[in-house]
This record gives sequence, C-alpha cells and structure tokens, in this order.
Amino acid sequence: MYINDTIAAIATAPGPAGVCVLRISGNEAFQVADRLVPLTSHKPSRHASGTFFYADIVHPRTGEKVDDVLILVFRGPRSFTGEDVVEIQGHGGTLPSRLLLEAILAAGARLAEPGEFSKRAFLNGRLDLTQAEAICDFIQAKSERMAHVARAQLDGRLGTHMIALYEAVLAQGADVEHQLDFDEGELSERFLEQTAQAVQKILVELSRVLQSWNTEGHLLREGALVVLSGKPNAGKSSLLNAMLGRNRAIVHHIPGTTRDVIEENALIEGMPIRLVDTAGLRTTADDVEQEGILRTHALMKQADVNLHVLDATTATPEEVAATPKDQQALCLLTKSDLLTAPLTLGDGVLLVSAKTGEGLAELGKAILSKLGVSHDAAGIEIVNQRHAQEINTAHGCVERALSLLHTRDLVLAANELRVAAEALGRITGRCYSEDLLDTIFSRFCVGK
Repeated sequence: MYINDTIAAIATAPGPAGVCVLRISGNEAFQVADRLVPLTSHKPSRHASGTFFYADIVHPRTGEKVDDVLILVFRGPRSFTGEDVVEIQGHGGTLPSRLLLEAILAAGARLAEPGEFSKRAFLNGRLDLTQAEAICDFIQAKSERMAHVARAQLDGRLGTHMIALYEAVLAQGADVEHQLDFDEGELSERFLEQTAQAVQKILVELSRVLQSWNTEGHLLREGALVVLSGKPNAGKSSLLNAMLGRNRAIVHHIPGTTRDVIEENALIEGMPIRLVDTAGLRTTADDVEQEGILRTHALMKQADVNLHVLDATTATPEEVAATPKDQQALCLLTKSDLLTAPLTLGDGVLLVSAKTGEGLAELGKAILSKLGVSHDAAGIEIVNQRHAQEINTAHGCVERALSLLHTRDLVLAANELRVAAEALGRITGRCYSEDLLDTIFSRFCVGK
C-alpha cells in the first residue's frame, strides 16, 4: 500500500438504504473534497474539525450534479486514521453510492485496499493490532457475548494487558543479558532467585490467559459442537426443535426418520453453539441409514458436548447406567410430560420435555457447565487464533527460560525470553512485519 496516497471507499453495506457513507483519508483529503463542491464557497478545507455541512456533489469531469449530501470534516491526527478525513453521507442504494465513489476517484483519490483505513490507524498510532482485529470481530459478532468481548478489546483492555506482559518479559530478558557481562562466579544467587520468581509469575499469567482460549475463546469464535445422539424415537428431533424454538427437523413416530445430520446455530446465554441432530443408533440393513449412523458416531467423537437422549417412558435403569459418563456427555431423559410417576435421577442425568419446555433452562446451564464457560468476561479473553498461537509460543519460551535459569544457563535463557517478547509484541504490533499486516488487514472489508 502507498501510505502517502489519499484513499477513498464506500463504508456502508451495498443495497437499498436510507444513507450511504463514503470515506476519504490522506494528505490531500481536503483538496479532493474541495473539487467535489465547486458550487459552494464553504469548502471542506475551510471547515473546523468535527463540523459538518450540506452541499451538492458535482462530478469533477462532467460537471453533472451527483447527489446532495452531508460532509463531515475530521483533521488529523484526531481522526480514525490519524490523517485528514472527509466523510460524505449521501442517499443510500447501490447506484447512488457507486456514482459518488466514481466522482471522488475522479477528483484524485485512490480506491482503498481491504482494511487500509484500519491499517493506517495502526501505523499512525491510533490503534494497536488487538484493537484493529477487534473491529473485525465486533462487526462479525454473532452473539452478544462475542460482541461484548470484542467491544472490550476495542477499548484496549486486551492490548493493555499484552503490552504489560511484553514489557515484563522484555525487562527480565534485559536483566539476564546484563548479567552476561560478568563471570559465572560473580553471579548473585539472589539475582537468579529473584529473576526465576519474576519469570514464574509471568508464566502463570500466560497460562491463565492461554486457558481462556482453550476453554471459551475458540468456542466463542467457532461455536461449540453440541450433538444429540441416541436410539430412534428417543425424542432427539423434538428436542432440537424445542431448543431452536422452531420446527427445523421432521418429527414422526416411524423409527429412522432422521437419516442425515441436521445442524443449526443457536445461542445459550450468549454462547454460540452448533446444535446437531443425528440418525438414531440401531442395527439396520438400510444402507442409507447405516451411513447416517456412521456419521453419528463420528460426530459424537468430535462433540464438545454429547447429549445422549433416552425416552423417559421406556428407558431402563441399565440403559441409563450405560450412557457415556465422560466430561463431554450428558444423559437426557425426554418426554417427561408423559410420565405417570416421578423418576429418581442420578448424577449427570436431566429430565426434559420438548412439548412443555420442562428442564430446557437447566439443560442450557448444564451445557455451559460442561463447556467450562464462565460469566466474568473482562475483555482479556483470547478469542483470536493468532493471539493464541503467539501466547502459546511465548509460554513455551518462558517455560524453557525458567528451566535454564535453574541450571544457570543465562545465554540460552536470555534468548528464550527475547523470542517470547517478540511473540507477545506481535500480538499488539510492538513487533510486526509487512506480511503480518497484510495477513491481518486483508480480512477486512474495503471501507474499513
């Protein structure tokens, strides 16, 4: 990208709308905007930052009126990109916005690359990389919980925490390198002890942050896989419909109605889940149903939570006892509305009714408990795989550095701490390469 170019793009989604917004950013943003409003003496370049005014946009080559708009003026460095920025608000719709963009490009701006506005904001010190990536996450959030985490990271909570860890590792590495100027016999045992304690403290914090990705972060981004499995006619499809709040799966008394996987997205207290109904588990000569059963077994192995469904009116104590008891499994007794006598439930067994909704709230809480989801989101959760990889790298380096300190190998310990600092620095952008920036900002839309 050419950082000295003046760029422009449509910032709003295409299609019918009341308003479209176009952005112009760069050293010549005001000159470009001035060329668009020849009919007024109140040029954008004469307006104070943070003000707006009404004007007619005229195509600089044809002289034809394009649209009547509101023009907002932002002077660098107090703008999103840190540069001079002009925003034009015109009538919405695919054609009006395209005509406005053509006029802006004819006035001297270049069409922005994907994510170029955000990239300039980073390069000009307006955002760190965690905040820039949080913009993308916030826009694409499919749950309130993900939006909350992205919003907190956009406010800088994760970046601030990562910078503190980066500086802590950097400081310990510098202290260790300083000791390399002394002979081994001059090394203070007190220094080694204090440094090991400080590095151990960093390691504990890296472990805690990394755990947030392992337990919740990847689930927020990808959605937890929750699989409904069990015999035919156990009530799996009815339960799927009840959990979704609509009739998605066909429900019929004939066994084997569900032969293929049915997957739908749902939310449980803000946590996105991929809810999957599967073919009933039984012995059958039907080739199609056999393939569905094979898929069921494969999904049960992949599931974050496996809901093993039994019909409460026919299930025997032996069948309940035979259900999986691993960390990912829950045993559900369905059709509780048909019971004529109360049941004694063991640990890990829930009673639900797709018809009345009995037990569905408890089921949601049990699923979240199985997933290890907490409710104390503070904005420093790791929900980005790139961040998780860098923290994992730093964790391994710090762990090795601690071991090397105990063996008094300061040269290798200092090197491990340096590599750890670089990994943490890449999270916020304290350390970066053009390839890293290209990878990050290429995921953004053109207008952002």
